[in-house]
Formats: sequence, structure tokens, C-alpha cells
Amino acid sequence: MKRVLIAFDKFKDAISAHEACEAATRGLHSLHPDWSFDLCPLTDGGEGFCASLTTAAQGGREIHLCTGPRGTMLSAPVGFVQARNLSESTRSRLGFGASGSGSLAVVEMAAASGLALLPKSQRDPWHTSSYGTGDLLRAAVQRGVDSVLLGVGGSATNDLGLGALAALGFKFLDAEGMAIANPTPATWEKIQQIDQSAAISLPPLFIACDVTNQLLGPTGATAVFGPQKGLRADDAPRLEIQAQRLAALLCTACDQSNELTAVAGTGAAGGIAFGLMAACRAKLIPGFPLVSDWLALPARIATADLVLTGEGRFDTTSLGGKGPGALIALAREAGKPVHLFAGSLEMVMEEGRSFHAITPPGMLLSEALPRTAELLEAAVRGTFAPGIR
Repeated sequence: MKRVLIAFDKFKDAISAHEACEAATRGLHSLHPDWSFDLCPLTDGGEGFCASLTTAAQGGREIHLCTGPRGTMLSAPVGFVQARNLSESTRSRLGFGASGSGSLAVVEMAAASGLALLPKSQRDPWHTSSYGTGDLLRAAVQRGVDSVLLGVGGSATNDLGLGALAALGFKFLDAEGMAIANPTPATWEKIQQIDQSAAISLPPLFIACDVTNQLLGPTGATAVFGPQKGLRADDAPRLEIQAQRLAALLCTACDQSNELTAVAGTGAAGGIAFGLMAACRAKLIPGFPLVSDWLALPARIATADLVLTGEGRFDTTSLGGKGPGALIALAREAGKPVHLFAGSLEMVMEEGRSFHAITPPGMLLSEALPRTAELLEAAVRGTFAPGIR
């Protein structure tokens, strides 16, 4: 009997990481029902972050009402876990002592302010807000947790986290002293002052992030990620100018150096990393090492005879130290055979690895997306039908 670790990330706009793991398991189980399967949904801080980490730590989730990226109300989860259920190295990353006492909230930005929540016609960073993420942070604080972990992947916003700060009690005032309730970039020209006198206090806040972009400039949030969120090219300079002004205003209000804008990672998720670092003294922590520790990936790889992983799109940039690419590196170091399955595969096969595109040649994306689970299951079954290679 072989033991198989099945650790997939999401296939964007198609199936979740958990659904991908289940589809791959069905394909392999149909051929080898006597094998043992260890399902381990991966997360990069985006969709599934709360569910994957909370479930792995035997925690519980609560559903809270929050403000969506375009102002409509929606429901999103907050996870709650006990620090004693985390490994010692994970607790250390999150500031807990060796005793393991205390509680942690897990918040997922994508669940409240995510790009996947919007149809393409509504994706516009001038009008999207991180306010709902602030709603979830407030809900976590009200539970009296000792620490908060925020995953910031998959955001629809480019608002420097000002929406989240508004939900936490910060006031953004115009020249007449009138408050702007939800400070989306479309309102930034009106903002002249930031008042934090009514802001709630947060426990230590950690942001899981593998993005190294700084807030401003050619490699900053607006330039690199704005187009993915619906920003038109001719609008980018104007938004960048306003982002620079609002960042300086926030730094002044929070007694922070404006040099914070140049810190690696502050451009994550439309600048929410910057906003929470400036206003709430949040700390950035590398995302994949945290997830790897939390999910005990090295130990699970060590006990596996075979590793399966994958995600929606895999190319040369996917080997940059997170998600399936990082898992492949770990499996390779442990001397384990590893197979990767992706909807779109755009890289050259490397020695010792096997990569598989699940989409048949000529199939349109519009046809493939709703059939992703089916295609993944079939690709796994087809790969292993003749026997393990």
C-alpha cells in the first residue's frame, strides 16, 4: 500500500483547494482503492485561507456580516483557534510563548474584499474597498483573541487599507471636517485629514504575505496589481499620485516615517499591508513558511510515498517560493516523486518532476473552467492508469 500526499492549491475561478484535492483523490482511488490518501489543501493567503488553517488546527469558524468590495453586504467567516493546537514553530512565528496558551483569530481578506466576489464588469479599484476586511478584524477583536492572523491574497482593492481602517474607527475628513464613511480611491481627492481618536485597539496583528512589492513606484501596488483588478492604463498615474499623498497623510497621522512606503511587502493586496502597518503596527510574516509549519508539510511529505499537487496556472514564476512550487521543492529535497497538475502549464519539464496540463488541446477556457474538477480527475486517472511512473 502506498501513502499519497494530495496537496493542491485552488484553481482560480473554478474550484477551491479542497475541491481540487478531492477530485485528484477520486481519480487515484478509482485505480488504487487500497492506497492511503492524505488530503492537505494549500493556501496562499487568498481564498480558502481561513478554512484550511482553521480546520487544520481543530478550530471553529463563525460567520459574520460584512461589507463587500463594492458596498453590498455579504457573509464571511472568521476562524478561531487555540495556540496550543499549533506547532511550537508556528506559535513562535505568531508571538505566542512556549506554553501555548492563548487564542488566535484567522481572517481571510478574499472572503470580504476579494476579486472573485465581483463579476468583471464591477472590478474597478477606484470604487472597491477593504472595509469588509476591517469588519472581520473588528469581529475578531470583539471575541477577545490574543492575536490575529490576516491572509491578504486575492484582493479586489487598491485602497491602502483605508477602508479597513474606517471600519476600525479611523475617520477620514474633508476640508470642512465632514467624515467620508468609506474612503475608496474615488473619494481620495476630498480627504484632507485623518482622525484616529475613535479607533479601536487591536491585539498583535500578523499579515501572511509572500509579496515583496513596495507600496509605490514601478513595482508598487498600483503599477503591478492595479491592472489585474480592473485599473485602466491611463488611470494609473492619477491613482499613483493620490496613493502617494494618502500614504503620506496616514504616516503623519500615525506618527510613522514616510519611508514605510519603501518597505518590501507594503504593496501587498492594494496596500492594505502598508495601511495596517502604519496605523495598527501590523507585522508581515512570510506566508508559505507559516503555512508549511501550520500544516506540518515537511512531516507529511516525509511519510508519503508519492506527492500530488497543482493549481490553475503554473509557469516559471510559480517556482518563486510559495504554494505548489515550494511544495515541489520540499518533496524534491525529501527524495519523493511528485506530480503537478495545472489547468494552464507554461514551463519546460525539469528532470525528476512530472507536470501535466489537465485541459485538452483546443478546449476553450470558457468550456474548461466549469469542468475543472472533472478534467483534473481524468488527468490523474490517465497519468497513473499504467502504473506509477
